[in-house]
Amino acid sequence: MEYLHTMVRVSNLDQSLDFFCNKFGLVEVRRIENEKGRFTLVFLAAPGDVEKAEHTRAPLLELTYNWDEHEYAGGRNFGHLAYRVDDIYETCRKLMDAGVTINRPPRDGYMAFVKTPDNISIELLQRGDPKPAQEPWASMQNTGTW
Repeated sequence: MEYLHTMVRVSNLDQSLDFFCNKFGLVEVRRIENEKGRFTLVFLAAPGDVEKAEHTRAPLLELTYNWDEHEYAGGRNFGHLAYRVDDIYETCRKLMDAGVTINRPPRDGYMAFVKTPDNISIELLQRGDPKPAQEPWASMQNTGTW
């Protein structure tokens, strides 16, 4: 068995690509435009997975943009995506500087949650052992849901 991809429906492709690529740091590796089916599929990889993804088409995040449907909620989404990061504090700082809300700050030096423009939760996990607790994260409260 091999993990291939996770599909996420998005309501605004440009806004979602800005979040996932420009702010979060994923890389677009493939795109499919289907005029007859009226949808666009954009496949994204984490920077450390780009070479593998280009050869095996995995592991990927598939953004599905249905041209005629623009609202998704409840039963059309799922729990969360999870990504391992080299430095959770640096990653959260970069996201905050880009205007992304840290819904569950990395108070424990190990785990944080943010949300996409379509309210899909993304879990960030520190590579290796948790980092020592530090401010402002240690005393930062949760914001919204995650």
